[in-house]
This record gives sequence, structure tokens and C-alpha cells, in this order.
Amino acid sequence: MDGIVLLAKQPGDTSFSSLFNVKNALNTTKVGHTGTLDSFAQGLLVVCVGRLTKLAGNITEFNKSYSAIIKFGEETDTLEYTGEVIKKASLPSLESLKSILNKYKGELDQIPPAYSAIHVNGKRASDLIRAGKEVEIKSRKITIFENNLVNYKLNNENLVEYCQIDFTVSKGTYIRSLARDIAKDLNSAGHLVGLYRTSVGNFSIKDACGYDLMQDFSIENAIKKAEEYKDNIVNKENYDRNIIQQEIKTNIISFSENCAEMCGFKSVFINSQFLMDFKNGKPIKYKWFKENLNFSEDDKIAVFSEDKNFNGLIKNEKNHLSYVFVIN
Repeated sequence: MDGIVLLAKQPGDTSFSSLFNVKNALNTTKVGHTGTLDSFAQGLLVVCVGRLTKLAGNITEFNKSYSAIIKFGEETDTLEYTGEVIKKASLPSLESLKSILNKYKGELDQIPPAYSAIHVNGKRASDLIRAGKEVEIKSRKITIFENNLVNYKLNNENLVEYCQIDFTVSKGTYIRSLARDIAKDLNSAGHLVGLYRTSVGNFSIKDACGYDLMQDFSIENAIKKAEEYKDNIVNKENYDRNIIQQEIKTNIISFSENCAEMCGFKSVFINSQFLMDFKNGKPIKYKWFKENLNFSEDDKIAVFSEDKNFNGLIKNEKNHLSYVFVIN
């Protein structure tokens, strides 16, 4: 079966292990997600299934939305609660936190975490760190479209111990790094105790299989999970896998013109007489298509046959149409 599955990843699972329910429900090993989540995090995974795994690498340009819970006063080496504390500092005031968030909008330079999947000299940075090697990670341009302080927890001196911030960010943004940098600008230290991805592009967690099984995401629940981890208390997510697998079977999204639009692609329909030329990879000609093509530079275009089957992806590059991939 070919399609897209919106999956609600539970905290504690890796992105890879979360795919078990998709593989089992659809009886396939051909699955691929469009962006991982750290094992401590929860939220939306967009999963491509079957021949649509070819799409996975082409729909990763999406903006993403997260809800993040930051603990102030301590920084860990991984920038989340499963790491070792490497720095301690005083807590910030609520007024200074509200003020500093104005800085975290628009285009910024960000240094990703050392414990990450970023490759340095062909190897994952996290693997190099665990092998005892020093790693230098270069900064990158990111964009923060929105941040919103939605909750906080004060200590008895009215200083901020925890806060919950909702972010909408560009591809490649590390929320763990935002927690580190916000705390640093407050002359404090910080790390994540909770992370919840709520949207990927036009896809929402509310439409994901398993959404109704998700626990409430709150400062209190995040503190509880972090404390359970430190006390070696393992609470496996206890849910009926048959329920979520039935949801997957029922709610797998076929790749239609509407789905293509949600993925950020334009769509065209190819005349049936030229379909085999397309599938055989012959040079693409404008006369193949029913529409008068008028695309912007770097547009990716989903090609559908007259019977509305998806046949592949092409792109407009310097006013020249070229193949991205073909589905045979």
C-alpha cells in the first residue's frame, strides 16, 4: 500500500521503533519518515509508505511547530533531561524571560547540539562525542516565525524554574539549542524536560493516528517523567496497539492532488499518450501535459495520470523540467 501516515510518536520511543505499528498494520517494511524526533520527545511523525518512500526526502523543507518545556538552572551535555549536568546557574525572573523572547524571532544563527545526528567528517556528531573525540559544529541560519510563552512555574522567590514555550520554526532548527541559548542570554542555564511536535507543514498532530492516546503535555507531566527517568522508573506506554494499527489502516492518506498541495507541490496531469514516455524517463516536453505550465524556479511538481494516479515528481530548474523520481 502506498500513502502517507500521520503518526503520534509516544515519548520514550525512538522514531525508528515508532514505525513498528505502521509496518505491522500495513504489512510492509517500506516506510520512511520525513524528520526524526529525539526519543525523549513526542508528537507528529509524517511517514511515507510503499513507493511513496521516495517522497520522504522531498518533503523535509516544512516549517514545524513545537511546544517545549525548559528547566532553568542546569544545562546538560545533551541539552535534555537524560544527559549529565555540566553547568549550573541562577534562575531568571519572569520579566527578563518575557523580554528576552523578543530577541528570538526572525532569522538567527544557531549552533546545533553536539549530541545530534549532524555529520562531521562523514560521521554523526553524537557518535564522535561518545567516542571521546572533540567536535566542532558550525552555526547555521534558522528562522523563528513565532514564539509564545504559554505557562511557567515559579519558585518561592518568584524566579522561573520551568516554562512552556510554543515555537514555529524553519527546517533544521534545534529546540534543544534554543533552550540553551535563551537560558544563556538570561545569565542562567537550561535544558529541555519536554518536547512536543504539533505540526509539520500543513499536517497537524490532531489528525495523527494515536493522537487520542497521547498524555496531556504539561509542565507537571514533564517534571514527573524527568524525575521517573532519574529514579530509574520505567513506565512503558501501555496502550492497545490494535487500536492504533486499525487507525493506520483506516486513515492512511493516498497521494492525491490535494495531498500534493499539502506537501507543498504543484500538480499537473499528463496526457495518456505520453505517459509511457514519462515512465521511461525520456526528456520532458511541455506538450505532454494538459495544463499550460507556468512554474517558479525550483518548484517541485507532482505528475498525475488522467485516472488521477500519482506517477512521479519533476522540478523546474532554470526553466527546464527535469525528473526527481518516477513511480513505475
